[in-house]
Amino acid sequence: MNRVLQLGDRIFPSTEILSLLSEYQLLPLLIKEIFIDEAIAEIVCTPEEEQLVSEQLAQQHQGLEPQGESFQKLKTMAVRQLKLEKFKEKTWGGDLNSYFFQRKSQLDRVIYSLITTSEIGIAQEIYFRIQEGEESFTELARKYAQGPEAQTDGLIGPIDLQSLHPTLVNILLKSQPQQLSQPTQIGNVILIVRLEKILPAQLDRSMRQRLLNERFNQWLQTQMTEQNCQIKSL
Repeated sequence: MNRVLQLGDRIFPSTEILSLLSEYQLLPLLIKEIFIDEAIAEIVCTPEEEQLVSEQLAQQHQGLEPQGESFQKLKTMAVRQLKLEKFKEKTWGGDLNSYFFQRKSQLDRVIYSLITTSEIGIAQEIYFRIQEGEESFTELARKYAQGPEAQTDGLIGPIDLQSLHPTLVNILLKSQPQQLSQPTQIGNVILIVRLEKILPAQLDRSMRQRLLNERFNQWLQTQMTEQNCQIKSL
């Protein structure tokens, strides 16, 4: 028997470990890491880059001996992550601008005011009170809002447009700042919405990293879907 793992008196052969990985839904995680290892196999870090990694780890883990086993394991993981980031940049960095502009309408963020209710009569009353200036949106949200917006005086965001219901996105994109929209039903709730501000997405450093991660995750998901991974007894 090929012994791979021993916990106390129990010995696990390789076939049982693979079965347990599959049973506990850990096999996809293992497969993912194998694909990553294959992807970064030819990526090289310079001595200067590895030295910088060591210096950063030394600052983060001041109690560890740089030549010790624990520190070296951390360094191996950190260098692997650096190679992965270089792989992302090498593979998708060149056309990231065009990908950004393809996705921009979904990446824009928005701030808006919202009141949700389940009764059309109350929704219409709220709408007309705001329209006539009888009460502020904030005051009415405190009184009538039935969703999480009740905890924020009706104010939502900044939030990505892509994370919102398509009907709500359509309302917001057609609105001008401070424009109040008529009550709209989505599912079982009625919304009173006012656009506050649209925050256009910009291809800054954080957005670039986000899009690189997105492209990588898409690629990784495709790899895992296309590969026919099976557990076989040898």
